[in-house]
Amino acid sequence: MAVERPLGIDELLERVRAGYQRIEAPEAHEAAQSGAALLVDIRYAALRERDGLIPGAVVVERNELEWRLDPQGSHRLPEATGHALRVVVICNEGYASSLAAASLHQLGLHRATDLVGGFQAWRAAGLPVEPVRSQGPVGPATS
Repeated sequence: MAVERPLGIDELLERVRAGYQRIEAPEAHEAAQSGAALLVDIRYAALRERDGLIPGAVVVERNELEWRLDPQGSHRLPEATGHALRVVVICNEGYASSLAAASLHQLGLHRATDLVGGFQAWRAAGLPVEPVRSQGPVGPATS
């Protein structure tokens, strides 16, 4: 019995990316502005706090992504309206988002893609970024 050689991460990324068309930052911005795509930021909190947010992007932690975007799921976001939804997954540099987009394809979200270069490419393209707003202190201020 032949044992199949395990994939390395580079080969895995190449395979999953071959399954869909990735999107560049200006095209993602235009698609989001026109309502043709939902931007989903999967970066962890420390990166969002450090670098800021893409206005209008929905923040979904990576470990919740499939539950929040499955149109059939009981924990879906209101934006998860159907399998034809065009989702653009954004991570920090465009690696984790590729694997996330492939996972969404397995759920039937056949138009899911990811942002080439991730958030860093978005920012480098001069596209809008806003700081994370602090929640501020909870409860009444004391002096």
